[in-house]
Parts: sequence; C-alpha cells; structure tokens
Amino acid sequence: MNVVFMGTPEFACASLKVLADSEHNLTAVVTGCDKPSGRGRKLQATPVKKLAVELGAPILQPESLRSDDFRHQISELCPDLIVVVAFRILPRKIFELPKNGSINIHASLLPRYRGAAPINHALLNGETKTGLTSFFLNAKVDTGDLIDQIETEIEPDENYSRMYDRLSKMAGSLLLKSLDLIGQSDFKPKVQDSSLASPAPKISSIDGLIDWDQSEDKIHNRIRAFSEKPGAYSFLKDRKIKILGSQIDYGLDLLPLEPGQIYTAGKKMYVGTGGKPILVTRLKPEGKKTLSSEAYLNGHPKVAGEKMISGRKEVKK
Repeated sequence: MNVVFMGTPEFACASLKVLADSEHNLTAVVTGCDKPSGRGRKLQATPVKKLAVELGAPILQPESLRSDDFRHQISELCPDLIVVVAFRILPRKIFELPKNGSINIHASLLPRYRGAAPINHALLNGETKTGLTSFFLNAKVDTGDLIDQIETEIEPDENYSRMYDRLSKMAGSLLLKSLDLIGQSDFKPKVQDSSLASPAPKISSIDGLIDWDQSEDKIHNRIRAFSEKPGAYSFLKDRKIKILGSQIDYGLDLLPLEPGQIYTAGKKMYVGTGGKPILVTRLKPEGKKTLSSEAYLNGHPKVAGEKMISGRKEVKK
C-alpha cells in the first residue's frame, strides 16, 4: 500500500521506522513545523522529521491541516492509507482522502482513556494493565472502529517515562499487523462500546500538585503519572520541589507522620501522607538539577521534621 505517515514526537518514531522498513510504500511523512528551542532559540526539527531525513522520505510540514494547499498535496500522493501516531486532529477532508481511510495508533485499550493523555491517566488511576489500539479515524476523537489491540501489564513502580518508551516500541508491530488486517478482503473492524469509555484529557502543571492528605497509593500514582514531565510537585520552605520518584514500603513501621512531614532514616527520605509514609527516591528542587534523595539529604541534613505543603505561603488565603 501507498502510505502517508503523520506524527511529531519521539513516541511516533519506532512506528515510522518499522513502516519504512516494511513492504509498504512510504510516500511522505507529515510532521509539525520546526520550532525555536533552547537559550539561542534556534529552530529545532521534530523527532519524526529528524528520522524522516535519515530515511530519505519526503517531508511535509503544513502550518494548517485545513488549507486547500495541504489537501492538494496529500491528494497528489494518491495514498491508500494515512497512518497517524501522536499527531494533531485531522479534518474530515484529509482523513477521508485515502481509499482505505486513515488509522491511528492510540496508547490505551480503547474505549478506555480517550483523549490526549492516556498514559498519564492510566497511571494516575492505578491501572494494572494498559496497551495500544489501532482504529479508523472518524469525526469524533478516538471513537472510530477498532482494528486491533495489544495489552501489557503495568509494573507497580513503572512511571510515565518508562511506560511511554515501552509502548512506543510496541507500536510498530501493532501497526504492521493492522496493515495486514486492513489488506484482507474479509476484514471487519469492531465498533467501540462507548458505554465503557473513560476520558484522558490533556494534562496541565496544576494536575501534578500533591495533596499529602491523600493515601500513599494515590500520591505514589500521581508521582508516577507525572514523571519526568511536568513532574508532581509540592512546596518546601516556600520553594517548589518536584517529586520525580517514589516507592511504597508496605512493611515499613515508622512513627506516625503528619501529612507532608519529612522523616529521614540514614540516607532515606520519607514523607507522611494520609495513610502510610512514602519513600522519596528522586526530586528536583526549584532552580536546581534532579537529585537522588541521598544526594539531596547530603546537602540538606537538617530537613527532617520539615513539612511539605500544597502551596506557597504568600498565596495561601
């Protein structure tokens, strides 16, 4: 099949590489525009564009997906299929162009976690399994007919970064299997059961704020869901501090700690919650680099007894 690939971040790269190495004809790669980044504000290509350059694939970087020029460019490629992995929402006049339609690889077991942040929300809710879904695009986001799915277990301490990388690597095999299924004359996709749907809306930095009155499980899941970016966070001595790694020791027997209160044992740092204390393993003080808890305690030996709170003192009412 003649396939147009659309994607932008690192998550889409493994799928693009597998597609380029397959028997299918990669006619073009569509990705986001170069953007200024870093102190020098130099234009930086997207991860997908960098890979497409290495592959020698034609590249399109439209400013608007709704422009007539972009529609004409895609139409001239005569695609049999458009593959979308971590890209923008396509307008109908684009996703209906190919004779076989357009498909998306989504990082959840649809209809669970429809939306922009499925990995974050699965971790935040303490799910024990997730996966990937391939489906046909339609006018309503993440609601199209299902092609295939891959399921995987979520480890108790697995965080967003590790889950993101692992699902990215799994996406290529799902894509190839989905293309094979679409090529079968008797293949029939499955309609989603919307009664089982759950949302996964785009996250914002405020979602990472830790409420220490919650249970240790909820706090640990929030830290997992927002690591590495944007990072779950709290405030200590009126300074923002990101908590990037944590563990729960269910056999731990400590003196009762107030929610947010810090306790140290050797080079280990515990913080009280509404339930059992959690062990903090990595953190990033405001304006500083990421540190292990051991390195942090070396520089802050008197932090025991201090209390983390959910806001700066000057903004508390």
